[in-house]
Amino acid sequence: MRFGVNYTPSQGWFHHWLDFDLGAVEADLDSIAALGLDHVRVFPLWPVFQPNRTLIRERAVEQLVALVDAAGARGLDVNVDGLQGHLSSFDFLPSWTTTWHRRNLFTDPEVGEGQAAYLRTLAAALNDRPNFLGMTLGNEINQFSYAPHPDPDPATPDQVDSWLRRMLDACEEGAPDRMHLHAEYDAAWYQDGHPFTPAQAATLGAATAVHSWVFNGTAQRHGPTGTATEQHAVYMIELSKAWATDPARPVWLQEVGAPAPHIPAEDAAAFTEATVVAALDCPDLWGVTWWCSHDVDRALADFPALEYDLGLLTTTREPKPAAKALARFAAAWRDREHTPAPRTTAVVVDGPGAGCAPGGPVFEAWAALAADGVRPTTVLAERAEDHEHLAARGITETVHPSEVPHA
Repeated sequence: MRFGVNYTPSQGWFHHWLDFDLGAVEADLDSIAALGLDHVRVFPLWPVFQPNRTLIRERAVEQLVALVDAAGARGLDVNVDGLQGHLSSFDFLPSWTTTWHRRNLFTDPEVGEGQAAYLRTLAAALNDRPNFLGMTLGNEINQFSYAPHPDPDPATPDQVDSWLRRMLDACEEGAPDRMHLHAEYDAAWYQDGHPFTPAQAATLGAATAVHSWVFNGTAQRHGPTGTATEQHAVYMIELSKAWATDPARPVWLQEVGAPAPHIPAEDAAAFTEATVVAALDCPDLWGVTWWCSHDVDRALADFPALEYDLGLLTTTREPKPAAKALARFAAAWRDREHTPAPRTTAVVVDGPGAGCAPGGPVFEAWAALAADGVRPTTVLAERAEDHEHLAARGITETVHPSEVPHA
């Protein structure tokens, strides 16, 4: 079981790439390693690294390699997100995709060529580093494809499928046999008509990534200590398995955090513990990567209020109660064999979209079962009578949402 954190630099946030200070990065990594964590996920800013479609800055790539090496010296493996893309409400797109050069991120051939070259270059630069886990294509890049983004890049599911395969192939060309994957925010699972689909998330790439945020209506509906809130990450992990064709496909809880005021600051440690305890009861969980390492300096303007205090550590690198809770799990589970029992009861899912979202029949049925002490998973309706599929997953009972009483 892997425990890690999404690395947010304590000085300058992700703008640190503009004034890269290896000493400051090393001090941040020291504070992360002191928690006993084993990996970080890091975020190059795409327009800083590739300011022109045919210019990938060698110095920026060298700085990324230096960061990965510094992490390795502290016993930390590294996953690298490529196309940033979107971070904490801010978009970072290179000028060759915007305004006078406005081109679709997912369908324009030249943009795709530039993106593939960039991902291939980063992967190749890190290929010989033993602590390099692999690439994530970008951070929740699906938010560019559909509403509520103010200026979306429309694409069909088939076009997105082709784009994902091309980008994953580029990563594989640069660094063969690493853990390359893609990661979306929950619109892929919860939003009707979204062009990034659960089937893509659960079949393309080396693992399924889920990003669990309870400010999506879950905490508002169920409260900060409700079962649905404390097990929202579990729900997303188990929902992903409905679309997986490999019953043993690994699932990475790649982002999860305790956003205030939905989770009051004084409850953050308890929420962290409840979330991790619940997630550890999911078969085929690869690991938990908390969002995020360090708070955002309040001298930086215009962030949504909840973004400033999501760190496990302060901007002066002091651990907060949630950090100590996660550190306890990292110490207790290091090198421990862990094989949870199969989840034998599955809620039947008709398809992606609002029915799976908080307030929808699938979500609320699953939450009601979990609150009653059942360990539910999910299964697609078209597989609900596929005895071979059910047996492979250890499912012995299927339940339709309408059969589950809930508030």
